[in-house]
Amino acid sequence: MKLPSRRTTAAIAFVVAVAAASFWWLTRPDPLPATAIPAHTVDRANGEVLYHAGSCFACHKPPDGAANPTLPSGGTPFKTPIGVFYPQNLTPDPETGLGRWSEADFVNAMTRGLAPDGRHYFPAFPYTAYRAMPVTELLDLRAYLMGLQAVKAVHPPHTVPQLGLARRGVGLWKKIALARPPFAPASEGSDAWKRGAYLVNAPGHCGECHTPKSWLMIEDLRHHMAGGPHPGGEGKVPSLRGLVAREKYEDVSNLTLALQNGEELGYEDLSSGGMAAIQENLAKLPESDVRAIADYLLSLK
Repeated sequence: MKLPSRRTTAAIAFVVAVAAASFWWLTRPDPLPATAIPAHTVDRANGEVLYHAGSCFACHKPPDGAANPTLPSGGTPFKTPIGVFYPQNLTPDPETGLGRWSEADFVNAMTRGLAPDGRHYFPAFPYTAYRAMPVTELLDLRAYLMGLQAVKAVHPPHTVPQLGLARRGVGLWKKIALARPPFAPASEGSDAWKRGAYLVNAPGHCGECHTPKSWLMIEDLRHHMAGGPHPGGEGKVPSLRGLVAREKYEDVSNLTLALQNGEELGYEDLSSGGMAAIQENLAKLPESDVRAIADYLLSLK
């Protein structure tokens, strides 16, 4: 068999080098500078509301048997079709949590999916939704988390094939996914409806499960909240559209009670597919916010 000539080998090596350099350049991180973070007097109480609205503990809870079971120190396996993820420790531990994160670090993680060292976060972390939150709200959320008890919690690495390359490739995915403007509620509607729309679509990131995704794993907004495959790869997530027409709930008051009480009042549909943990978090919101969420959801025809 005739071996390729030196010229051919050199040409192939050049093409590979150019392709690798192009990939590296296209996937480079693009963080917000610290100067982009506005001066803000944080409201930790508001941060706690956002924490529960986002059901942060549902994903960032510790594994069974942890010494601090009520703190979001992460580590419970999150299974997906591409591998198993171990969510971040959200407590202010300086070694394994957020203790050394600056305000800019936190905002970049929440809006651009970037770790403090510039690594891309996989979109299993729903920063595509969180980027619709005002920076001041994110700073309030950070203040709440930084006020929690610090827990040292070391987690296994994600079990994703070719982890380093796949993580870098997320930078290319972001070029498409983050090019679309973040969610913004329509100008019409009551204040309660707008509040509900914000809580559902931004901190609540409900669309991450209840909106089907394209082959690029980007939400298909033509079918917003119309249900789709479960992110864990098993079963389906139900539609949140037409809840009254489908006789799931009678009215806003009925859905408000369901979100506040779940299966305790016989609302079994709020206990399946991981919804029990979400409902438990939503029940901790002020009643006005729960009602606002119900108002918005029932407007989806």
